Amino acid sequence: MSESPPELRSGDPAPARPTRRAAFAEQELRLISALVLLIGLGLFLAIPFVLSIGSVVFLPVVTAIVLTIILSPLADKLAEWGLPNVLASFVALASFFGVLILALALILQPAAALFETLPQMVDQVGRRFTELRDQFAWVGMVNDRLAEFTGRSGTGREVVVASPSVIEQLAFATPSVLLEVLLTFLMTFFMIEARVRLRRHLLFDRASFGTSIKAARVMREVQDRVAAYILTVSWINAGVGVIVALGAWALGVEAPVMWGGLAALLNFLPYIGPLAMTALLALFGIGTSETVILGLIPAAAYLGLHTVEANAVTPSILGARFTMNPVLILIALSYFSWIWGVFGALLSVPILLMLTAFFDHVGRPNLVGFIFGEPLFATNLMEIGTEEEPT
Repeated sequence: MSESPPELRSGDPAPARPTRRAAFAEQELRLISALVLLIGLGLFLAIPFVLSIGSVVFLPVVTAIVLTIILSPLADKLAEWGLPNVLASFVALASFFGVLILALALILQPAAALFETLPQMVDQVGRRFTELRDQFAWVGMVNDRLAEFTGRSGTGREVVVASPSVIEQLAFATPSVLLEVLLTFLMTFFMIEARVRLRRHLLFDRASFGTSIKAARVMREVQDRVAAYILTVSWINAGVGVIVALGAWALGVEAPVMWGGLAALLNFLPYIGPLAMTALLALFGIGTSETVILGLIPAAAYLGLHTVEANAVTPSILGARFTMNPVLILIALSYFSWIWGVFGALLSVPILLMLTAFFDHVGRPNLVGFIFGEPLFATNLMEIGTEEEPT
């Protein structure tokens, strides 16, 4: 008769329970994890104040990092074709600058012509809303009756606070904006030019080969993910701009190229951009049409186009690799808009992609599980520390 396996012999002692030392180490690890979590939460709440106060310094740096990640693949391709590194970096940056200037010219030139008709459009919108108010005058009468019944009076004083005009605000903001743009492009050029040295530093100046491989993978994943996302979304938004321009031309809307360019640029802002575009089209349509229903046709057509693009076209092209939680996108939008306004909203998605790619390699904190007693990170350090040593 064959002997029973060693682990099933009746004479062997039961498996030993975790020692007091291991339990104490586990509690110590959880305490350290809690301190790390509190420090991270404190930094998350404190960083916006530092970044907003020092926006002249930090905004160009963050923008330059994002542009470097986006333009580095183009500079690498130009270097493979035989261009020197400095010239390839300059051509990549100049190409982006040229595309940006062309897009702004296509939008601003027709917008300047439409700006002259702005008073007429404002009067038209006012008349349309006056007509709507007259049609719903009974709502105001009901409100007055409720105010009389509850004893509230509508004779409160209105306090008007004097504020600088738009021209004065532009005059004060222009030097700062020009300085930030100049610093951004200069830092972007030097970062793109130094990309080869940075990669060599990450690979060969680490203490171990495994660390070098992990650093190279993180850098490559961040660059590939952000650059591929921006390039793909740019092509999608360009297609949306072309369709909007053709639709505006077919509906007889003035300056169709401008509306197409606005649609393409605002589509880089998830959720907020399309809502702003819909509102602009609605106000312009109401201000230039004979009736409210006719004025809402361009906005309704764009809203239908955006619904198809956001729910069918973009997810099928981007795939699961770039699929992000809408809640995280909205949190990033509100967080960086709070810090840097419109520029922060434009940078929010690339920054979120960078952080997502980074945490995919380093490890994402298990916040919900940590509340219920699980480790903060997926890698259980206690299991690593209690592995059996060779005898």
